Amino acid sequence: MSSETTEAAGLPVALAEPVVRVRPGWMSLLFFANIALWLGVYAPIQVLLPQQAELLDQVNKEFVLGLVMGVGAVVALIVNPAVGLLSDRTCSRFGRRHPWTVIGAVVAAVGLLVLAFAPDVALMIVGWCLVQAGLNGMLATLMSAIADRVPVGQRAQVGGLVGIAQMLGTVLGAVVVVVMLGIAGLPLAYAACAVIVVVGAALFVLRTPDARLPVEFRPSSAAGEVIRNLWVSPRRNPDFAWAWSCHFMINLGNAFGTLYLLFFLKDAVHYPDPDTGLLIMMGLYGVALVAGAVLAGHFSDKSGRRKPYVLAASGVMALAALLLVLWQSWPAALAAAPLLGVGFGAYMAVALAMLTQVLPTAQDRAKDLGVINIASSLPQVVAPLVTPLVLAYLGGYSGLFAASAVATLLAAVLVLRVKAVR
Repeated sequence: MSSETTEAAGLPVALAEPVVRVRPGWMSLLFFANIALWLGVYAPIQVLLPQQAELLDQVNKEFVLGLVMGVGAVVALIVNPAVGLLSDRTCSRFGRRHPWTVIGAVVAAVGLLVLAFAPDVALMIVGWCLVQAGLNGMLATLMSAIADRVPVGQRAQVGGLVGIAQMLGTVLGAVVVVVMLGIAGLPLAYAACAVIVVVGAALFVLRTPDARLPVEFRPSSAAGEVIRNLWVSPRRNPDFAWAWSCHFMINLGNAFGTLYLLFFLKDAVHYPDPDTGLLIMMGLYGVALVAGAVLAGHFSDKSGRRKPYVLAASGVMALAALLLVLWQSWPAALAAAPLLGVGFGAYMAVALAMLTQVLPTAQDRAKDLGVINIASSLPQVVAPLVTPLVLAYLGGYSGLFAASAVATLLAAVLVLRVKAVR
């Protein structure tokens, strides 16, 4: 029997349900690749894009930032499931996922370099669209690696590491770009992000295996069937639909609560040094996120339960948002940051375990995870479009954080409808 085929069912290794626990070395490389990925996403979102928007149009900075992020997020919505679908059908001798991870990293690096020298809003949009396309392609393949390689009983632990990587990418990204901005301005900050993204992807691709899919097991590539296959029927897969909806609402609440933090500190809290204030908040957020992810991942895998941790995480995140509804002050921000961190960390640890357990078929893992990743990307479209309206007409930042609390509480209601997960 071929080494590409399992003895149990005659399935290729690429399609078999993983049963062997992954080793610390593999988890470490996935961890560092995810740090690089999320640094490439959030360093621009949190610091570079807002500053660039303000430099290009100080009066309309919120509109410019919303436009750039909104268009980029639309690109993310398309690319993520598309790359997932293509990787499910890739029979390269280098594997199904790794070639697309490399392509994504290179495209993202090019986009970051375009942003580094963008003289106007139009080229800024082009650069951010390239970044979103590349990083969302990379995200589709890295998330698929969990379903491909990690057994169910270890997924909350690995999911916790991915959640920690997202936080560290956010925090380290803020530190790196603030330092680089002080040395040489926007171009060097963007270039540093590009180098980190490529190095993180290269280490994972060069040091980990990626099972080859035999040609005879490749799903149909007929155009009509491929397009139809992008749709996952909620009627036939209700657990997938409810889990997707929960994931969307959590990420929408998080987007409402975090995308405009720099402007919040500057315009509502009136903190004298918003950049430093953001670093302090992200540091508190990060420490709490690590604690939440490690603890929730450990106890969730040990018990086999996912829902209680999602419910608790939703409640804690809503509480963090409500603090900022009631008190828009620096002490309230310091209290809200770790609450949001521990809640989001606990959620991320169990979310990937829960979401990979409701995937419809092994043949379409990456495509289906790409559809799930839309639940992460779509809020980046919705939030920038809705936030200026909320700030202008629905109570300013109090209304914005109230919307964040409502979204996260609704996620708790939705997860109760998932039947296949304890």
